Amino acid sequence: MAQYLLKVPDISCNHCKMRISKALEEIGETNFEIRVAQKEIVIETDNIEGVVQKLEEIDYPVESATIM
Repeated sequence: MAQYLLKVPDISCNHCKMRISKALEEIGETNFEIRVAQKEIVIETDNIEGVVQKLEEIDYPVESATIM
């Protein structure tokens, strides 16, 4: 599994964090950390395309995804 750093500029509060957490858990992702202040998500996944797609579906588009 690869670990990614996702920049998500629309993360602004803990409500955003809860929405994103719920959406990621819906697609089976469990190993992630949402950093509200930095507007980023660190996630370990084999399905980065699915993660990016899910975030776009709930209006949190990914600005960049970098392998860590």
